[in-house]
Amino acid sequence: MASAPSTTASSLGPPPPPRPRPFSSARRARLPAAARTALALEGRFRVVPAPGPGRLVARARVRCGAAVKFIGQSEFEAEVLQSELPVLVDFVADWCGPCRLIAPVVDWASDEYEGRLKIVKIDHDANPQLIEEYKVYGLPSLILFKDGKEVPGSRREGAITKAKFKEYVEPLLSTSTVA
Repeated sequence: MASAPSTTASSLGPPPPPRPRPFSSARRARLPAAARTALALEGRFRVVPAPGPGRLVARARVRCGAAVKFIGQSEFEAEVLQSELPVLVDFVADWCGPCRLIAPVVDWASDEYEGRLKIVKIDHDANPQLIEEYKVYGLPSLILFKDGKEVPGSRREGAITKAKFKEYVEPLLSTSTVA
């Protein structure tokens, strides 16, 4: 029986450099420092710690259009509870795939309902007090506020198409009842 020739690691030379792979947020591929910096500067990705010392990964950011803005705990009362217009609050997270899917619909809605509806986004991970106070269990979550109060029956979880969004928001905008 013939055996394969024996080689040692020293006779093979250094291992070849790893082949570059395209960035995949699903696999959370580790990126070289230059790529991390470039992606973070573009604003489309957020560099976050990964398990293990000194490791970082880049995650895709939930985007929002010009009329939609991210707010935090400190701005919630002024932007949502004291608003003259009804406010649709979109609770999202960078790691949430459906949140990224619904982002274009929310941007479209901010243009479509301009002057009738204000839309803001709240980062789930950065605002645990709001998440607890409003009992947000699934992402993305949409909640409509009118006159500083949550509109009954306005909670919606999960991704949504433009047509379904219209079916969801039109009746809520026409009603005037609040909790």
